[in-house]
Amino acid sequence: MILLRHGQTLWNLHFGQTRIDPGLPDPGLTQEGRRQAAAAAEALACRGVKLLFASPYRRTLETAAVVAERLDVPVFIEPLLRERAGFSCDIGTRAGMLAEAWPALDFSALDERWWCDLGESDEEVLARARAFRAAIAERPDRDSICAVTHWGVVRALTGETVENGAIREHDPSGALPPVTPAC
Repeated sequence: MILLRHGQTLWNLHFGQTRIDPGLPDPGLTQEGRRQAAAAAEALACRGVKLLFASPYRRTLETAAVVAERLDVPVFIEPLLRERAGFSCDIGTRAGMLAEAWPALDFSALDERWWCDLGESDEEVLARARAFRAAIAERPDRDSICAVTHWGVVRALTGETVENGAIREHDPSGALPPVTPAC
């Protein structure tokens, strides 16, 4: 499977410069974030991706939309891929509002308030990431799946901290890296 971290948001831009949470719930992509999503789509064009799973946050949905359009593949919403609830950007948008914004996607499996309260532990993120990983490991098409997700999920599965728009290969049946606390 391929892991793709969403493109840059205004939250990422501000926090990256100041290390202060700017108080922006569920931000969308910046112009740079859209450029990163388009670059990721181009990089994935020859990788045999047949379907995308995306976290229900706006930033991952916008990234997935760019990739799905370029690759002409379906997008499935997967709440297990959501970010670690640690900052204002991790406060989600209600499922009904997401369904209005993305009418072609199916949000019916989401609770109306699908995100968790801030303060989620590393262990909780790892458990969610492992549950998604185990489900993908069982699929015969796992090599043609791309998961559009977040820094925390990529770190939980690979041990790497990656930049916005980064692409990483991940063997869902391979060994997991040791758990390290978030910084």
